[in-house]
Amino acid sequence: MSRNSTRVWLAAAENGSFPGGKVGGVGDVIRDLPGALANNGCEVRVITPSHGSFHKLGGSHLHRSVTVTFNGDQCEAELYQLPSAQPGISQFVIHHEILAPGKAGQIYHDDGSGAPFATDSGKYSFFCAALAAWTNSSEAPPEVLHLHDWHTGLVPLFRQSTGKALDKAWIVFTMHNIAYQGVRPLNGPYASMQQWFPDMPYQVSDLKDPVYTDCVNFMATAIRLADTLNTVSPGYAQEILQPAQPGKGFNGGAGLESLLKLAADDGRLSGILNGCIYPETDATQYNWQSMQEMIAGESRLLGNSGVARERLKSFASARPKHILLNIGRAVDQKVALFLEPAGPHPTALDAILKELGNDSLFIILGSGEQKYEEALLEIAKRHQNLLYLRGYAEGLSEPLYSACDLFVMPSSFEPCGISQMLAMRAGQPCVVHGVGGLKDTVSDGVTGFVFEGNSPRQQAEALVAAVQRAIKMREQDDAAWQSMRSAAAAERFDWQRTARAYIEGPYRRG
Repeated sequence: MSRNSTRVWLAAAENGSFPGGKVGGVGDVIRDLPGALANNGCEVRVITPSHGSFHKLGGSHLHRSVTVTFNGDQCEAELYQLPSAQPGISQFVIHHEILAPGKAGQIYHDDGSGAPFATDSGKYSFFCAALAAWTNSSEAPPEVLHLHDWHTGLVPLFRQSTGKALDKAWIVFTMHNIAYQGVRPLNGPYASMQQWFPDMPYQVSDLKDPVYTDCVNFMATAIRLADTLNTVSPGYAQEILQPAQPGKGFNGGAGLESLLKLAADDGRLSGILNGCIYPETDATQYNWQSMQEMIAGESRLLGNSGVARERLKSFASARPKHILLNIGRAVDQKVALFLEPAGPHPTALDAILKELGNDSLFIILGSGEQKYEEALLEIAKRHQNLLYLRGYAEGLSEPLYSACDLFVMPSSFEPCGISQMLAMRAGQPCVVHGVGGLKDTVSDGVTGFVFEGNSPRQQAEALVAAVQRAIKMREQDDAAWQSMRSAAAAERFDWQRTARAYIEGPYRRG
Protein backbone atom coordinates (compact mmCIF):
# COMPACT_ATOMS: atom_id res chain seq x y z
CA MET A 1 0.00 0.00 0.00
CA SER A 2 1.60 3.25 -1.15
CA ARG A 3 2.26 5.69 1.67
CA ASN A 4 1.61 8.71 -0.53
CA SER A 5 -1.48 7.70 -2.48
CA THR A 6 -3.74 5.69 -0.20
CA ARG A 7 -7.30 6.96 -0.36
CA VAL A 8 -9.10 6.28 2.92
CA TRP A 9 -12.77 7.06 3.50
CA LEU A 10 -14.01 7.06 7.10
CA ALA A 11 -17.77 6.78 7.65
CA ALA A 12 -19.57 7.14 10.98
CA ALA A 13 -22.68 8.51 12.66
CA GLU A 14 -20.73 11.16 14.58
CA ASN A 15 -18.05 13.73 13.81
CA GLY A 16 -16.65 15.83 16.62
CA SER A 17 -15.29 18.31 14.08
CA PHE A 18 -18.81 19.74 13.76
CA PRO A 19 -20.57 21.68 16.52
CA GLY A 20 -23.01 19.24 18.06
CA GLY A 21 -21.56 16.39 16.04
CA LYS A 22 -20.29 14.34 18.98
CA VAL A 23 -22.25 12.19 21.42
CA GLY A 24 -19.57 9.75 22.57
CA GLY A 25 -16.13 8.41 21.76
CA VAL A 26 -16.94 7.76 18.10
CA GLY A 27 -17.10 11.53 17.59
CA ASP A 28 -13.64 11.95 19.11
CA VAL A 29 -12.16 9.27 16.85
CA ILE A 30 -13.71 10.68 13.67
CA ARG A 31 -12.44 14.13 14.64
CA ASP A 32 -8.87 13.12 15.53
CA LEU A 33 -7.90 9.98 13.58
CA PRO A 34 -8.15 11.60 10.10
CA GLY A 35 -5.42 14.12 10.92
CA ALA A 36 -3.07 11.40 12.08
CA LEU A 37 -3.78 9.35 8.96
CA ALA A 38 -3.12 12.39 6.77
CA ASN A 39 0.16 12.97 8.59
CA ASN A 40 1.09 9.41 7.70
CA GLY A 41 0.51 9.93 3.99
CA CYS A 42 -3.15 9.03 3.53
CA GLU A 43 -5.64 11.01 1.48
CA VAL A 44 -8.63 11.07 3.83
CA ARG A 45 -12.32 11.66 3.24
CA VAL A 46 -14.67 11.80 6.28
CA ILE A 47 -18.37 11.10 5.71
CA THR A 48 -21.30 11.40 8.12
CA PRO A 49 -25.05 11.96 7.76
CA SER A 50 -26.18 15.57 7.78
CA HIS A 51 -28.70 14.87 10.56
CA GLY A 52 -30.70 17.68 8.98
CA SER A 53 -28.19 20.24 10.21
CA PHE A 54 -24.53 19.85 9.26
CA HIS A 55 -25.05 20.55 5.55
CA LYS A 56 -26.06 24.07 6.59
CA LEU A 57 -22.80 24.87 8.39
CA GLY A 58 -20.79 27.83 7.17
CA GLY A 59 -18.70 27.22 4.07
CA SER A 60 -20.54 24.08 2.97
CA HIS A 61 -21.41 23.61 -0.68
CA LEU A 62 -23.22 20.98 -2.74
CA HIS A 63 -20.66 18.55 -4.14
CA ARG A 64 -22.98 16.27 -6.11
CA SER A 65 -26.02 14.01 -5.80
CA VAL A 66 -26.42 10.24 -5.96
CA THR A 67 -29.45 8.09 -6.63
CA VAL A 68 -30.43 5.72 -3.84
CA THR A 69 -33.01 2.95 -4.07
CA PHE A 70 -34.83 2.89 -0.74
CA ASN A 71 -38.31 1.90 0.44
CA GLY A 72 -39.00 0.87 -3.15
CA ASP A 73 -38.39 4.43 -4.44
CA GLN A 74 -35.61 6.24 -6.24
CA CYS A 75 -34.28 8.96 -3.91
CA GLU A 76 -31.75 11.68 -4.59
CA ALA A 77 -29.24 12.09 -1.76
CA GLU A 78 -27.20 15.30 -1.71
CA LEU A 79 -23.50 15.26 -0.85
CA TYR A 80 -22.16 18.42 0.73
CA GLN A 81 -18.50 19.27 1.23
CA LEU A 82 -17.51 21.29 4.29
CA PRO A 83 -14.33 23.24 4.99
CA SER A 84 -11.39 21.33 6.43
CA ALA A 85 -8.64 22.93 8.46
CA GLN A 86 -5.99 20.36 7.55
CA PRO A 87 -4.53 19.46 4.14
CA GLY A 88 -5.19 15.90 3.09
CA ILE A 89 -8.62 15.76 4.76
CA SER A 90 -11.98 16.35 3.07
CA GLN A 91 -15.15 16.63 5.13
CA PHE A 92 -18.48 15.53 3.66
CA VAL A 93 -22.04 14.97 4.83
CA ILE A 94 -24.85 13.12 3.09
CA HIS A 95 -28.20 14.87 3.22
CA HIS A 96 -31.76 13.66 2.69
CA GLU A 97 -34.91 14.12 4.74
CA ILE A 98 -34.72 10.42 5.73
CA LEU A 99 -31.51 11.30 7.59
CA ALA A 100 -33.38 13.87 9.70
CA PRO A 101 -36.34 12.00 11.25
CA GLY A 102 -36.26 14.09 14.44
CA LYS A 103 -35.17 17.58 15.31
CA ALA A 104 -32.30 19.06 13.31
CA GLY A 105 -28.92 17.89 14.59
CA GLN A 106 -30.29 14.89 16.50
CA ILE A 107 -27.88 12.00 15.96
CA TYR A 108 -29.61 9.18 17.83
CA HIS A 109 -33.28 8.59 18.60
CA ASP A 110 -34.86 6.76 21.53
CA ASP A 111 -37.85 4.71 20.37
CA GLY A 112 -38.35 3.04 23.74
CA SER A 113 -38.36 -0.66 24.52
CA GLY A 114 -41.32 -1.38 22.23
CA ALA A 115 -39.42 -0.63 19.00
CA PRO A 116 -35.68 -0.48 19.69
CA PHE A 117 -33.52 0.93 16.89
CA ALA A 118 -36.63 1.52 14.72
CA THR A 119 -35.93 5.16 13.80
CA ASP A 120 -32.15 4.89 13.71
CA SER A 121 -32.13 1.65 11.73
CA GLY A 122 -34.11 3.24 8.92
CA LYS A 123 -32.00 6.36 9.01
CA TYR A 124 -28.70 4.52 8.95
CA SER A 125 -29.74 1.86 6.44
CA PHE A 126 -30.38 4.77 4.04
CA PHE A 127 -26.98 6.22 4.94
CA CYS A 128 -25.35 2.87 4.12
CA ALA A 129 -27.13 2.71 0.77
CA ALA A 130 -26.15 6.28 -0.09
CA LEU A 131 -22.53 5.67 0.88
CA ALA A 132 -22.43 2.54 -1.28
CA ALA A 133 -23.95 4.42 -4.22
CA TRP A 134 -21.43 7.24 -3.87
CA THR A 135 -18.52 4.83 -3.64
CA ASN A 136 -19.58 3.07 -6.85
CA SER A 137 -20.03 6.33 -8.77
CA SER A 138 -16.97 8.19 -7.48
CA GLU A 139 -14.18 9.21 -9.85
CA ALA A 140 -11.69 8.64 -7.02
CA PRO A 141 -13.19 5.83 -4.92
CA PRO A 142 -11.55 4.68 -1.70
CA GLU A 143 -8.86 2.06 -1.57
CA VAL A 144 -9.77 1.61 2.10
CA LEU A 145 -13.33 2.14 3.31
CA HIS A 146 -13.19 2.41 7.11
CA LEU A 147 -16.62 1.93 8.70
CA HIS A 148 -17.43 2.71 12.32
CA ASP A 149 -19.99 0.92 14.51
CA TRP A 150 -23.36 -0.61 13.65
CA HIS A 151 -24.66 2.50 11.89
CA THR A 152 -22.45 1.63 8.88
CA GLY A 153 -22.78 -2.15 9.21
CA LEU A 154 -24.89 -2.78 6.09
CA VAL A 155 -22.39 -1.22 3.68
CA PRO A 156 -20.54 -4.49 2.91
CA LEU A 157 -23.89 -6.03 1.95
CA PHE A 158 -23.94 -3.81 -1.14
CA ARG A 159 -20.97 -5.61 -2.65
CA GLN A 160 -22.34 -7.59 -5.59
CA SER A 161 -19.19 -8.75 -7.41
CA THR A 162 -19.98 -6.47 -10.33
CA GLY A 163 -16.50 -5.05 -10.63
CA LYS A 164 -17.64 -1.70 -9.25
CA ALA A 165 -15.60 0.38 -6.80
CA LEU A 166 -17.24 -0.97 -3.65
CA ASP A 167 -16.31 -4.52 -4.66
CA LYS A 168 -12.69 -3.47 -4.98
CA ALA A 169 -12.46 -1.37 -1.79
CA TRP A 170 -10.82 -2.93 1.26
CA ILE A 171 -13.48 -2.67 3.96
CA VAL A 172 -12.39 -2.18 7.58
CA PHE A 173 -15.01 -2.26 10.33
CA THR A 174 -14.31 -0.80 13.78
CA MET A 175 -16.48 -1.85 16.71
CA HIS A 176 -16.57 0.95 19.28
CA ASN A 177 -19.23 -0.64 21.48
CA ILE A 178 -20.85 -3.99 20.70
CA ALA A 179 -23.59 -3.41 23.26
CA TYR A 180 -25.35 -1.49 20.46
CA GLN A 181 -25.83 -3.68 17.39
CA GLY A 182 -28.81 -2.41 15.39
CA VAL A 183 -31.32 -5.28 15.41
CA ARG A 184 -34.58 -5.10 13.44
CA PRO A 185 -36.92 -7.62 11.75
CA LEU A 186 -35.98 -9.08 8.39
CA ASN A 187 -39.57 -8.97 7.20
CA GLY A 188 -42.48 -6.68 7.91
CA PRO A 189 -43.98 -3.38 6.78
CA TYR A 190 -42.25 -1.28 9.45
CA ALA A 191 -38.52 -0.67 10.00
CA SER A 192 -37.41 -3.94 8.40
CA MET A 193 -35.09 -5.10 5.63
CA GLN A 194 -38.14 -5.96 3.56
CA GLN A 195 -39.36 -2.37 3.81
CA TRP A 196 -36.00 -0.70 3.12
CA PHE A 197 -34.68 -2.94 0.34
CA PRO A 198 -37.55 -5.05 -1.07
CA ASP A 199 -35.72 -5.91 -4.30
CA MET A 200 -32.20 -6.29 -2.97
CA PRO A 201 -30.67 -9.78 -3.33
CA TYR A 202 -28.88 -11.06 -0.24
CA GLN A 203 -28.19 -14.21 1.74
CA VAL A 204 -30.07 -14.24 5.03
CA SER A 205 -27.09 -16.03 6.59
CA ASP A 206 -24.97 -12.93 5.94
CA LEU A 207 -27.06 -10.56 7.99
CA LYS A 208 -29.23 -12.45 10.49
CA ASP A 209 -28.89 -11.93 14.21
CA PRO A 210 -27.14 -14.88 15.95
CA VAL A 211 -29.93 -15.16 18.53
CA TYR A 212 -33.04 -13.69 16.87
CA THR A 213 -32.68 -15.37 13.50
CA ASP A 214 -35.72 -13.60 12.03
CA CYS A 215 -33.92 -10.27 12.48
CA VAL A 216 -31.16 -8.38 10.74
CA ASN A 217 -28.19 -7.40 12.89
CA PHE A 218 -26.22 -4.51 11.39
CA MET A 219 -23.08 -5.20 13.42
CA ALA A 220 -23.15 -8.95 12.80
CA THR A 221 -23.46 -8.26 9.07
CA ALA A 222 -20.26 -6.21 9.06
CA ILE A 223 -18.45 -8.76 11.24
CA ARG A 224 -19.23 -11.45 8.64
CA LEU A 225 -18.59 -9.42 5.49
CA ALA A 226 -15.88 -6.81 6.21
CA ASP A 227 -12.33 -7.66 5.19
CA THR A 228 -10.85 -6.82 8.59
CA LEU A 229 -12.24 -5.90 11.99
CA ASN A 230 -10.93 -4.17 15.04
CA THR A 231 -12.00 -2.92 18.42
CA VAL A 232 -10.61 0.19 20.08
CA SER A 233 -8.34 -1.49 22.63
CA PRO A 234 -6.43 -4.78 22.87
CA GLY A 235 -8.14 -5.63 26.16
CA TYR A 236 -11.64 -5.28 24.71
CA ALA A 237 -10.64 -7.37 21.68
CA GLN A 238 -9.95 -10.28 24.04
CA GLU A 239 -13.03 -9.79 26.25
CA ILE A 240 -15.52 -9.93 23.37
CA LEU A 241 -14.39 -13.42 22.38
CA GLN A 242 -16.06 -14.77 25.51
CA PRO A 243 -19.77 -15.08 26.36
CA ALA A 244 -21.33 -12.70 28.84
CA GLN A 245 -21.55 -13.79 32.48
CA PRO A 246 -23.97 -11.34 34.12
CA GLY A 247 -23.62 -12.94 37.55
CA LYS A 248 -19.90 -12.20 37.45
CA GLY A 249 -20.40 -8.72 36.07
CA PHE A 250 -18.75 -9.68 32.78
CA ASN A 251 -20.28 -8.41 29.52
CA GLY A 252 -18.21 -10.34 26.99
CA GLY A 253 -19.28 -10.53 23.37
CA ALA A 254 -22.95 -9.61 23.87
CA GLY A 255 -24.11 -12.58 21.76
CA LEU A 256 -21.57 -11.98 18.98
CA GLU A 257 -18.71 -13.93 20.55
CA SER A 258 -18.99 -16.93 18.19
CA LEU A 259 -18.78 -14.72 15.10
CA LEU A 260 -15.91 -12.77 16.61
CA LYS A 261 -14.04 -15.94 17.53
CA LEU A 262 -14.28 -17.08 13.91
CA ALA A 263 -12.94 -13.70 12.79
CA ALA A 264 -10.08 -13.90 15.28
CA ASP A 265 -9.22 -17.43 14.15
CA ASP A 266 -9.11 -16.15 10.55
CA GLY A 267 -6.72 -13.35 11.58
CA ARG A 268 -9.29 -10.65 10.77
CA LEU A 269 -9.71 -9.22 14.30
CA SER A 270 -7.35 -6.92 16.18
CA GLY A 271 -7.44 -4.39 19.01
CA ILE A 272 -6.05 -0.90 18.37
CA LEU A 273 -6.08 1.60 21.21
CA ASN A 274 -7.60 5.00 20.48
CA GLY A 275 -5.48 8.06 21.02
CA CYS A 276 -5.66 11.47 22.64
CA ILE A 277 -4.66 14.94 21.45
CA TYR A 278 -1.79 16.49 23.42
CA PRO A 279 -1.51 20.28 22.99
CA GLU A 280 1.93 21.66 22.21
CA THR A 281 1.53 24.31 24.90
CA ASP A 282 0.55 23.72 28.50
CA ALA A 283 -3.17 23.70 29.11
CA THR A 284 -4.80 26.52 31.04
CA GLN A 285 -4.91 25.86 34.77
CA TYR A 286 -8.20 26.54 36.57
CA ASN A 287 -8.56 27.21 40.27
CA TRP A 288 -11.66 26.46 42.31
CA GLN A 289 -12.88 30.05 42.18
CA SER A 290 -12.87 30.19 38.39
CA MET A 291 -14.31 26.68 38.26
CA GLN A 292 -17.24 27.73 40.44
CA GLU A 293 -17.97 30.67 38.19
CA MET A 294 -17.93 28.50 35.08
CA ILE A 295 -20.27 25.93 36.62
CA ALA A 296 -22.64 28.65 37.81
CA GLY A 297 -22.71 29.99 34.25
CA GLU A 298 -24.08 26.68 32.93
CA SER A 299 -27.61 27.23 34.26
CA ARG A 300 -29.16 24.36 32.31
CA LEU A 301 -26.81 21.89 34.03
CA LEU A 302 -27.89 23.05 37.47
CA GLY A 303 -31.51 22.09 36.76
CA ASN A 304 -34.69 23.35 38.34
CA SER A 305 -34.63 21.55 41.69
CA GLY A 306 -32.23 23.98 43.36
CA VAL A 307 -30.17 21.11 44.81
CA ALA A 308 -27.17 21.69 42.55
CA ARG A 309 -27.27 25.47 43.03
CA GLU A 310 -27.32 25.12 46.80
CA ARG A 311 -24.51 22.59 46.66
CA LEU A 312 -22.36 24.97 44.68
CA LYS A 313 -23.07 27.83 47.10
CA SER A 314 -22.11 25.69 50.09
CA PHE A 315 -18.50 25.58 48.85
CA ALA A 316 -18.35 29.25 47.87
CA SER A 317 -15.99 30.31 50.65
CA ALA A 318 -13.30 27.64 50.37
CA ARG A 319 -12.05 24.96 48.03
CA PRO A 320 -13.26 21.47 48.97
CA LYS A 321 -10.61 19.30 50.65
CA HIS A 322 -10.86 16.68 47.89
CA ILE A 323 -12.63 17.10 44.56
CA LEU A 324 -13.61 13.89 42.80
CA LEU A 325 -14.84 13.91 39.22
CA ASN A 326 -16.82 11.71 36.87
CA ILE A 327 -17.72 12.73 33.31
CA GLY A 328 -19.73 10.32 31.20
CA ARG A 329 -23.10 9.30 29.87
CA ALA A 330 -25.72 8.28 32.39
CA VAL A 331 -26.25 4.79 30.95
CA ASP A 332 -25.99 1.29 32.37
CA GLN A 333 -22.41 0.76 31.20
CA LYS A 334 -21.16 3.90 32.94
CA VAL A 335 -23.38 4.18 36.02
CA ALA A 336 -24.50 0.70 37.10
CA LEU A 337 -21.59 0.08 39.49
CA PHE A 338 -22.19 3.44 41.18
CA LEU A 339 -25.72 2.22 41.97
CA GLU A 340 -24.81 -1.31 43.07
CA PRO A 341 -25.10 -1.96 46.85
CA ALA A 342 -21.80 -1.83 48.74
CA GLY A 343 -21.43 -2.99 52.35
CA PRO A 344 -24.21 -1.52 54.50
CA HIS A 345 -24.84 1.27 52.01
CA PRO A 346 -27.67 1.29 49.43
CA THR A 347 -25.21 2.13 46.67
CA ALA A 348 -21.46 2.35 46.11
CA LEU A 349 -21.88 6.06 45.43
CA ASP A 350 -23.55 6.50 48.83
CA ALA A 351 -20.59 4.68 50.40
CA ILE A 352 -18.04 6.87 48.63
CA LEU A 353 -19.84 10.06 49.64
CA LYS A 354 -20.11 8.89 53.26
CA GLU A 355 -16.38 8.18 53.41
CA LEU A 356 -15.50 11.38 51.57
CA GLY A 357 -16.95 13.69 54.22
CA ASN A 358 -18.83 16.95 53.87
CA ASP A 359 -15.68 19.03 53.51
CA SER A 360 -15.07 17.40 50.08
CA LEU A 361 -17.03 17.30 46.84
CA PHE A 362 -17.82 14.74 44.14
CA ILE A 363 -18.79 16.32 40.80
CA ILE A 364 -20.64 14.20 38.23
CA LEU A 365 -21.28 15.65 34.77
CA GLY A 366 -23.41 13.77 32.28
CA SER A 367 -26.77 12.95 30.80
CA GLY A 368 -28.34 9.85 29.34
CA GLU A 369 -31.19 7.56 30.30
CA GLN A 370 -33.80 9.21 32.49
CA LYS A 371 -33.82 6.46 35.13
CA TYR A 372 -30.09 6.88 35.75
CA GLU A 373 -30.28 10.67 35.76
CA GLU A 374 -33.05 10.51 38.35
CA ALA A 375 -31.12 7.99 40.45
CA LEU A 376 -28.14 10.35 40.59
CA LEU A 377 -30.41 13.26 41.47
CA GLU A 378 -31.91 11.29 44.37
CA ILE A 379 -28.46 10.50 45.75
CA ALA A 380 -27.52 14.17 45.42
CA LYS A 381 -30.51 15.03 47.61
CA ARG A 382 -29.19 12.68 50.31
CA HIS A 383 -25.61 13.94 50.31
CA GLN A 384 -24.46 17.53 50.47
CA ASN A 385 -21.08 16.60 48.98
CA LEU A 386 -22.42 15.46 45.58
CA LEU A 387 -22.84 17.99 42.78
CA TYR A 388 -24.68 16.37 39.88
CA LEU A 389 -24.64 18.45 36.70
CA ARG A 390 -27.35 16.96 34.52
CA GLY A 391 -26.33 17.38 30.90
CA TYR A 392 -23.10 17.97 29.04
CA ALA A 393 -21.02 21.03 28.22
CA GLU A 394 -17.90 20.56 26.10
CA GLY A 395 -16.39 23.82 27.33
CA LEU A 396 -16.69 22.75 30.96
CA SER A 397 -14.92 19.40 30.63
CA GLU A 398 -11.32 20.58 30.26
CA PRO A 399 -11.55 23.00 33.23
CA LEU A 400 -12.99 20.20 35.37
CA TYR A 401 -10.16 17.87 34.43
CA SER A 402 -7.72 20.62 35.36
CA ALA A 403 -9.32 21.70 38.64
CA CYS A 404 -10.26 18.36 40.23
CA ASP A 405 -8.11 15.89 42.13
CA LEU A 406 -9.26 12.37 41.30
CA PHE A 407 -11.14 10.97 38.31
CA VAL A 408 -13.49 8.03 38.98
CA MET A 409 -14.54 5.82 36.05
CA PRO A 410 -16.27 2.61 37.18
CA SER A 411 -17.52 1.39 33.78
CA SER A 412 -18.97 -2.12 33.79
CA PHE A 413 -17.12 -2.56 30.50
CA GLU A 414 -15.14 -0.07 28.45
CA PRO A 415 -14.11 -0.64 24.81
CA CYS A 416 -11.48 2.09 25.13
CA GLY A 417 -12.51 5.19 27.02
CA ILE A 418 -11.33 8.73 26.39
CA SER A 419 -12.24 10.36 29.71
CA GLN A 420 -9.46 8.61 31.61
CA MET A 421 -6.94 9.74 28.98
CA LEU A 422 -8.09 13.35 29.28
CA ALA A 423 -7.93 13.20 33.07
CA MET A 424 -4.42 11.74 32.99
CA ARG A 425 -3.36 14.38 30.46
CA ALA A 426 -4.32 16.97 33.08
CA GLY A 427 -2.29 15.17 35.75
CA GLN A 428 -5.34 13.69 37.45
CA PRO A 429 -4.95 10.10 38.74
CA CYS A 430 -7.83 7.77 37.89
CA VAL A 431 -9.82 5.11 39.70
CA VAL A 432 -10.95 2.64 37.02
CA HIS A 433 -12.47 -0.79 36.64
CA GLY A 434 -9.90 -3.24 35.26
CA VAL A 435 -11.68 -3.89 31.97
CA GLY A 436 -11.09 -3.21 28.28
CA GLY A 437 -9.28 0.00 27.45
CA LEU A 438 -9.19 1.10 31.10
CA LYS A 439 -6.77 -1.65 32.08
CA ASP A 440 -4.78 -0.88 28.91
CA THR A 441 -4.29 2.76 29.89
CA VAL A 442 -4.20 3.02 33.71
CA SER A 443 -1.46 1.28 35.74
CA ASP A 444 -2.44 0.41 39.30
CA GLY A 445 -0.27 2.25 41.81
CA VAL A 446 1.53 4.17 39.05
CA THR A 447 -0.98 6.37 37.23
CA GLY A 448 -4.09 5.45 39.20
CA PHE A 449 -6.02 2.77 41.04
CA VAL A 450 -7.49 -0.27 39.30
CA PHE A 451 -10.22 -2.36 40.93
CA GLU A 452 -11.76 -5.71 39.99
CA GLY A 453 -14.28 -8.24 41.37
CA ASN A 454 -16.06 -11.48 40.50
CA SER A 455 -19.59 -10.06 40.76
CA PRO A 456 -21.23 -6.64 40.46
CA ARG A 457 -21.43 -6.46 44.26
CA GLN A 458 -17.73 -7.29 44.65
CA GLN A 459 -16.85 -4.78 41.96
CA ALA A 460 -18.88 -2.06 43.68
CA GLU A 461 -17.18 -2.72 47.02
CA ALA A 462 -13.78 -2.79 45.31
CA LEU A 463 -14.61 0.56 43.73
CA VAL A 464 -15.27 2.06 47.16
CA ALA A 465 -12.03 0.59 48.51
CA ALA A 466 -10.04 1.97 45.55
CA VAL A 467 -11.40 5.48 46.16
CA GLN A 468 -10.49 5.13 49.83
CA ARG A 469 -6.94 4.12 48.85
CA ALA A 470 -6.64 7.15 46.63
CA ILE A 471 -7.90 9.58 49.26
CA LYS A 472 -5.62 8.06 51.88
CA MET A 473 -2.58 8.52 49.63
CA ARG A 474 -3.50 12.12 48.86
CA GLU A 475 -3.93 12.90 52.57
CA GLN A 476 -0.99 10.98 54.00
CA ASP A 477 1.71 10.65 51.32
CA ASP A 478 2.07 13.79 49.27
CA ALA A 479 5.29 12.62 47.63
CA ALA A 480 3.63 9.45 46.33
CA TRP A 481 0.58 11.44 45.21
CA GLN A 482 2.64 13.99 43.30
CA SER A 483 4.64 11.19 41.71
CA MET A 484 1.41 9.56 40.55
CA ARG A 485 0.16 12.86 39.15
CA SER A 486 3.41 13.33 37.23
CA ALA A 487 3.30 9.77 35.91
CA ALA A 488 -0.29 10.21 34.75
CA ALA A 489 0.54 13.47 32.97
CA ALA A 490 3.57 11.87 31.30
CA GLU A 491 1.57 9.07 29.65
CA ARG A 492 1.13 9.41 25.89
CA PHE A 493 -1.60 7.69 23.93
CA ASP A 494 -0.65 9.21 20.64
CA TRP A 495 -2.90 9.32 17.58
CA GLN A 496 0.12 9.04 15.29
CA ARG A 497 0.88 5.65 16.81
CA THR A 498 -2.77 4.66 16.39
CA ALA A 499 -2.78 5.73 12.73
CA ARG A 500 0.36 3.72 12.00
CA ALA A 501 -1.23 0.69 13.68
CA TYR A 502 -4.20 0.97 11.30
CA ILE A 503 -2.01 1.43 8.23
CA GLU A 504 0.24 -1.49 9.14
CA GLY A 505 -2.63 -3.68 10.38
CA PRO A 506 -6.30 -3.61 9.28
CA TYR A 507 -5.68 -1.35 6.27
CA ARG A 508 -3.17 -3.79 4.78
CA ARG A 509 -4.73 -6.17 2.30
CA GLY A 510 -4.35 -9.83 3.18
